[in-house]
Amino acid sequence: MAPVRYAAVSDGSVGAVGSLPRNNALGFGLLIAALVVALDQASKFWALSSLAPGEAVSLTPFFNLVLVFNPGAAFSFLADHAGWQRWFFAAIALLISGWIVWQLRALREKTWFAIGLALIMGGALGNLIDRLWLGMVVDFIDVHVAGWHWPAFNVADSAVCAGAALYVLCQPRSGDPKES
Repeated sequence: MAPVRYAAVSDGSVGAVGSLPRNNALGFGLLIAALVVALDQASKFWALSSLAPGEAVSLTPFFNLVLVFNPGAAFSFLADHAGWQRWFFAAIALLISGWIVWQLRALREKTWFAIGLALIMGGALGNLIDRLWLGMVVDFIDVHVAGWHWPAFNVADSAVCAGAALYVLCQPRSGDPKES
């Protein structure tokens, strides 16, 4: 048996020559997700303490702040049901977050793909916190043009959309997240 040679790798740890550095994608992804959750919750705290429900504060000709509550999902999907959707969407957020952690563990490096996954997880967890504590999601960003208003949204929703775009655009060519 040949002797194993050791060398320092880029993160400062010591590993066998030829081995990959310790996986940093998971920690990197969790940090990004935590930052998204913190920014989302801070912005919602501000909205809850500064805006009256339904009151529109115009910032530009196309951008308002308006506090609304959504017991459903995007575009108020399932919002008019009896309350079971709270737990349904909470379960989906937890399942998606678990799947994303599994994907991040498989990545060999920090990539735009990992950032996309982390943004999705951070957004899912930000809205999960609202569902668990309030029973609905706090939305307050209102974009509009010529009297047509996009459904109100929040920082978590923006992170999910940006993350989904990165996920699609930066998908590993082979379908294997280890190849990204």
